[in-house]
Amino acid sequence: MPLDPQVEMFLEQMKAVTKGAPPISSYSPAEYRAISEQNMMSSIELEEVSKVQDVQIPVDDGEIMARIYTPEGNGPRPVFVFYHGGGWVLGSVESYDGMSRMLANASGAIVVSVDYRLAPEHKFPVATEDCYHALLWTAEHIEEFGGMKDCIIVGGDSAGGNLAAVVTHMAKERSGPEIIGQVLIYPATSFTISTPSMKENAHGYFLTRDMMNWLSTHYIRDEDRSSPYASPLLAEDVSGLPQAFVMTAEFDPLRDEGRLYADKLAAGGVSVQYKEYKGMIHGFVSMAAAIDQGRVAIRHIGTAIKGMAANNAEAVKD
Repeated sequence: MPLDPQVEMFLEQMKAVTKGAPPISSYSPAEYRAISEQNMMSSIELEEVSKVQDVQIPVDDGEIMARIYTPEGNGPRPVFVFYHGGGWVLGSVESYDGMSRMLANASGAIVVSVDYRLAPEHKFPVATEDCYHALLWTAEHIEEFGGMKDCIIVGGDSAGGNLAAVVTHMAKERSGPEIIGQVLIYPATSFTISTPSMKENAHGYFLTRDMMNWLSTHYIRDEDRSSPYASPLLAEDVSGLPQAFVMTAEFDPLRDEGRLYADKLAAGGVSVQYKEYKGMIHGFVSMAAAIDQGRVAIRHIGTAIKGMAANNAEAVKD
């Protein structure tokens, strides 16, 4: 399928704006982070929610911030622990404020958006441990902010999808807390394989192979690339992991590793819903203000979260 016309227009505009700009390798992480934050914060409109609350979460060597979004209506509610994207180097709770609000309203769940520490200041495995500590904190305090006990779903986009997938393995191997579902939005799942989509979509579709190389170099040391906590696609055992909704974009370098991970989960007996969004590029969900399919995908995510919560309620009844 060809590129969606709205995506094509976005890419043309981006090409015009970045014409003559130096390659990403010429920027320091701090420089590119500032550019990325400004672009992300202007890319989506803010929906109203009932309540927004910032909290501090203890982690190894300090604290991180998380932002809790409560939609309108009566609780208690399922809780969606969300890990933002940005290649482990970019992104923040602030730049994902708009998307977090949309997710809360679409799902009816309380969203806990986690501001994990970024590379290269904090290389692997700091982000994974931060994300796991945020899960622990959520489980411990869930009823205090209106969440439904034992009804936690994790998710994230891109690097955040990687972290969400990894956290499900950590929770399984560390005896909790219980996770009832995972939502992986065009996730990165391996630092060790080269897929057809990485070659086909290497250039010209927003996320590039060069950008992925730049980000991964800042995030992870060579000797850690094959760790299942970095590359969940390499995990030996996926049995017993929570039900999953995995989504990918047709013109995304990460498309195939997302699909391969969905296939691996299904082969391991995990209930999986997989959807590839035709004509879309990496990041299209966070571009929902300009790309209609981004809003459609938000609705699909909301439906998936509701379904996971309903499945859990039925299982508890039985």
